[in-house]
Amino acid sequence: MDSSSKEALMEEAPPRYTASPHLPCVPQQLKSLLAMAVAVVILVVVLAAFLLLGLHLTETHAEMVLRMTIHGADAEGTPQHLSLSKKERTGMFAVRDGLNASAMVVYDYSKLLVSYRSWRHRACYVTRMDKDNIPGLDAVTQTFQQRQAEMKEGESPAPLADRSILGTTVNILCSTVPVYWA
Repeated sequence: MDSSSKEALMEEAPPRYTASPHLPCVPQQLKSLLAMAVAVVILVVVLAAFLLLGLHLTETHAEMVLRMTIHGADAEGTPQHLSLSKKERTGMFAVRDGLNASAMVVYDYSKLLVSYRSWRHRACYVTRMDKDNIPGLDAVTQTFQQRQAEMKEGESPAPLADRSILGTTVNILCSTVPVYWA
């Protein structure tokens, strides 16, 4: 190669390969509309994802049974377990019923009933509660246990014939035993 041809090549500026700021064959208005549509779709997808996540969490908490361990005021004794159902508006406590026995107390806030089912006795007891004066767990347990003792002594009224006044939780809990008013 000639030195003159080398000099000629060196003097020429190299070609520019830069990206075109405009897409070929697409008008500027269409590009901005397309960018806006993509941004809106992304925003809607993110918003829908957050709403579905929130709905899932809310439904899980509403349907899930909340379990807590509650100790007495003196923090002694056996812990009591509480199960809440927001859907049925009930609260269920597992309580002691003498030695080595337990019972379930169900507060039905929608029907304003308190129910008691002892596992060692073949009966359920139900009483009404005042929505302004809901009885405490100790008072309810004592009332039902006194009623149970009266039933043992021989006084046996007829069981509740119409179980439709009971809620779903109590109907399931007391499905295999007679239900009495306390």
